[in-house]
Amino acid sequence: MARWASRNAPRTSHDVNRVVVIGLGRFGGSLALELIASGFEVLGLDRDPKLVQHFADELTHAAVADTTDPDALVQLGVPDFQRAVVGIGNDMEASILTTSVIADFGIPHIWAKATSKRHRRILERVGAHHVVLPEHDMGERVAHLVTGRMLDYIEFEDDYALVKTTAPDAVLGVPLGQTSIRKRYGVTVVGIKRPGEKFTYATQESAVERHDLLVVAGRRSQVEAFANLTSTPPR
Repeated sequence: MARWASRNAPRTSHDVNRVVVIGLGRFGGSLALELIASGFEVLGLDRDPKLVQHFADELTHAAVADTTDPDALVQLGVPDFQRAVVGIGNDMEASILTTSVIADFGIPHIWAKATSKRHRRILERVGAHHVVLPEHDMGERVAHLVTGRMLDYIEFEDDYALVKTTAPDAVLGVPLGQTSIRKRYGVTVVGIKRPGEKFTYATQESAVERHDLLVVAGRRSQVEAFANLTSTPPR
């Protein structure tokens, strides 16, 4: 059964601006607050009454519930949501069972937190559409920043990545269309930021100046190699 710790009952319309976040620990709680700040309505669920009470005044709705129980989730209107996040991390069984239950509801967008690669594989098999390993992914990202000359690093699927880095001497003072960056390095410059200015889209006519920041896209090994060409150490 579920027990409410909020002032209002949830609406049951299929609204894409509503998200149910299951598990209000560090990951789920911070994610729920960020969604609220971005203008979403959030139903937060957890089996710990203290956590639910902590977030009751911050979230649109919050409730104490056994999220492995389909009847409890139906009572809370969870099947009517278009987006769900399973942020349970310290109980693998509850994480897997909860993900399986909401997948059976046919929710079209399910994100789930995993604590290991094995956990991730299981979550994908039971119906999660997107699985994140926050600690692993952050550790991998920071490793790239520590060992390279990048200011920021984001890796996507299929070995594709975006990096933010300073401009190397090889591209200074010449329009990008004349530098043959893609042919020489296998990367594409997608954005440029001058000191004191905002990022702008890069074009073939854009000329890069010293101290400019670049956003570069390409295969992981290629963007890393390009970032290591930079003549100005990251600050």
